[in-house]
Amino acid sequence: MYLELNSFCGTEGSSIRSSQISDFGTLEQTLGFRIEDAIDIGRSPMFSQNKLNRQAVGSSDAQFGALNKLMPLQKEPQPNLLSVSRSNHENWGESNMADGSPRTDTSTDDTEDKNQKIERNQMTALLASDSSDRSKEKSGDQKTLRRLAQNREAARKSRLRKKAYVQQLESSRLKLTQLEQELQRARQQGIFISSSGDQSHSMSGNGALAFDVEYARWLEEHNRQINELRAAVNSHAGDTELRTVIDNVIAHYNDIFRLKGTAAKADVFHILSGMWKTPAERCFMWIGGFRSSELLKLLVSQLEPLTEQQLVGIYNLQQSSQQAEDALSQGMEALQQSLSETLASGSPAPSGSSGNVANYMGQMAMAMGKLGTLDGFLRQADNLRQQTLQQMHRILTTRQSARALLAINDYFSRLRALSSLWLARPRE
Repeated sequence: MYLELNSFCGTEGSSIRSSQISDFGTLEQTLGFRIEDAIDIGRSPMFSQNKLNRQAVGSSDAQFGALNKLMPLQKEPQPNLLSVSRSNHENWGESNMADGSPRTDTSTDDTEDKNQKIERNQMTALLASDSSDRSKEKSGDQKTLRRLAQNREAARKSRLRKKAYVQQLESSRLKLTQLEQELQRARQQGIFISSSGDQSHSMSGNGALAFDVEYARWLEEHNRQINELRAAVNSHAGDTELRTVIDNVIAHYNDIFRLKGTAAKADVFHILSGMWKTPAERCFMWIGGFRSSELLKLLVSQLEPLTEQQLVGIYNLQQSSQQAEDALSQGMEALQQSLSETLASGSPAPSGSSGNVANYMGQMAMAMGKLGTLDGFLRQADNLRQQTLQQMHRILTTRQSARALLAINDYFSRLRALSSLWLARPRE
C-alpha cells in the first residue's frame, strides 16, 4: 500500500507541485517570512531537545501531506491547513521548551530527595544491624568467656583429682615397698609381721620367730598345691594322677604339725594363743588348731552321697575324735586349775626373809613344771588332727578325698577373708 501511495504521489506530484509553489509564494507574502526559514527552525538549538517529538510530528506531517495530495482540487484550504499545522507544531514546540526545563529540574530535585531518603534509610538500617550485631557479638563473647571459665575450672579440678590420685598411688607404692622390705628383714633377722594385720610383735625366742616365718612359707606352698588339686579335679584327671596330688597335700599337712612341735619347745604359749593365725581363725581354735570332730561334721554334707560303710566309718571316726578331744579338754582344764592353785597357795611375807624367798621359788618351780605339760597337750591335739586326716583319706575314695581337702581349704580361706573384712570395717 505504501508503494501504491508513493506511485500515486509521483504521478500526481508534478501537476500539483506547480500550483502549490504559487500558493506558497502568496503565503510567504502574507506571513512576512519564507517557508525555508520555517523549515530551518529544526536546526535551531532551541529545538534540539525536541528532536524526537519533531520526528513523531514529521511522520504525522508525511501522512497529512499524502492525504492532501489525494485532494488536488481543493487548493484554497491547503495553505490554511498547512499554516494551521505549522502553527500548531510551533506552539507545541514552544510549549515543550517552556515546560521542559522546570519539569526537568523538579524531577531532578525529586530524584535527589528520593536518593537522600534511600541513603538515610540504608544508613539507619546499617546502624541498626551494626548495633544488633555488636549486641549479639557481645552476648556471644560473654557466653564464650563464661564457657571458657567453666572449662578452666573443670580442668583445674581434674588436675587436682589426678594429682591426688597420683599421690595416693605413690603413697601406696611406698607402703608396699616398706612392707616388702620389712618382710625381707623379718625373714633374715627372724622378725615376722603377723598376717592378721592387727599387730606386729617381736619375739625373743628364735624357735617361735622362725615358726612364724616358716608358717608363712608353708601357707604359700599350701595354696599352690590346693590350686593344683583343684585344677586336677576340674580337668577330670585319672585316679593315679589325682592320688599323687592328694598325697602331696596330706604330706604338706604333716609338715605343719612337725613345725608346730618344734616351735612349741621354744614357746608353747605362742602356738597355743594362735598369734600366727587370723582373728577369725583364733576364735575357732582348740589347743593350737582346729577340732577334728567339727571338721568331720562339715565334710559329711559336702561329700554326699556316701555309701553306708563310708557313713559308718566317718561316724565312728567322728565319735572317737570327739572322745579324744573331750579327754584333752578335761586335761587342759585340770592343768589350768592346778596351776591357779599353785600360784595362789603362797602368802606374802616380809621382804628379805629367806624362808619366804625359798617358798616363792618353790612355787615358781612347781608352776614351771606344770606348764611343761602344755607341750604334751599340744602334741596330742596335733596327733589327733593328723590321724583324723589320714583315717578320712582311707575311708573315702580318691575323688572324695580330693573334694574333702578342697572343702577344708575353702573353709579356712573364708575365715581368713572374714578376718580381713572385719579389720577393714569402718569405725565410728
